[in-house]
Amino acid sequence: MSKRDYYDVLGVAKDASQQDLKKAYRRLAMKYHPDRNPDDQEAVAKFKEAKEAYGVLGDEQKRAAYDQFGHAGVNGQGGFGGGGAGGFGGGGFGDIFGDIFGDIFGGGRRGPARGADLRYTLELSLEQAVRGCEEKIRVPSWDTCEVCEGSGAQAGEQPVTCPTCNGMGQVRMQQGFFTVQQACPTCHGEGRVVENPCGNCGGQGRVQNTRTLSVKIPAGVDTGDRIRLAGKGEAGMNGAPPGDLYVQVAVREHDIFKRDGENLHVDVPLSFVDAALGGELEVPTLNGQVKLKVPPETQTGKLFRLRGKGVTPVRGGPPGDLLCKVVVETPVKLSGEQKELLRDFQDSLEKGGERHNPRRTSWFEGVKRFFDGL
Repeated sequence: MSKRDYYDVLGVAKDASQQDLKKAYRRLAMKYHPDRNPDDQEAVAKFKEAKEAYGVLGDEQKRAAYDQFGHAGVNGQGGFGGGGAGGFGGGGFGDIFGDIFGDIFGGGRRGPARGADLRYTLELSLEQAVRGCEEKIRVPSWDTCEVCEGSGAQAGEQPVTCPTCNGMGQVRMQQGFFTVQQACPTCHGEGRVVENPCGNCGGQGRVQNTRTLSVKIPAGVDTGDRIRLAGKGEAGMNGAPPGDLYVQVAVREHDIFKRDGENLHVDVPLSFVDAALGGELEVPTLNGQVKLKVPPETQTGKLFRLRGKGVTPVRGGPPGDLLCKVVVETPVKLSGEQKELLRDFQDSLEKGGERHNPRRTSWFEGVKRFFDGL
């Protein structure tokens, strides 16, 4: 067996970390393993040399002894026993792959799985969403079994170490020179099994139930916002921690207001006379009515902004505005006398020319130019 310096064998510095040592060993083991180099005695020797070096430097106590006393300090503790290409102390090619893939995908027992997260859609009125409220909801879920306290075993007993995997949670299957590592089929990766299941939960450690929860809704929430209730999801298997409950907000349409972020929109009907002469209207807000002054000659579609009458954002900041859109209302169900008065009024407007109907006049002129250009 070569007595070259173990650090030189692995090609690393003396202050190399354990991670660097492991990487260096893997690189050499993959390169010189006898399974990849049949009938190559030089490769076999280099493989054994690398494994001996890593067997010492990969162990903190052996490494400390080697750093202080050299090869005499470890007295061949990096050896392997047994001869031949395949007798390297169980260090087959498949073990190298198992070590690599185990680090990538996670090795050893998984332990009981955390409970699933739940989602609950909560419908709110616009008033509830804007002002905030407290709602009670009923959520079907899995809860920890009170009889076995989540262990899944009968009262007075506990799960035992899985006899198939000896508590590792995984087993290895040899396929040629590859070793495939997978979850234990007996304990499903948990490393423990229940010999005498709890009669209340059937060994699952949880039971199906419907809970009533109180949810505080902060002021200003909107459709799509989520409220997280930590630990209120499904209970985990065999005593594992529960998941979370996410309450998804959905705000119902309002009969009067439409919401756009922090702003509210409302259509305000305006009489023909008030639109022409101006006036004062009562406009609804979420906090009561306010007065809106409408100037003379107001056209339909005109927007009036009432600052601070919108929604205060859930994450803080100044409230939005209320945008009032004026919709001029045409009179209906007129009497004969009223119709006659309107005709007289219309005649008087036409005598005044375009100064009474500037928009209509310019529109007709634009139409005339369009057809003249055809």
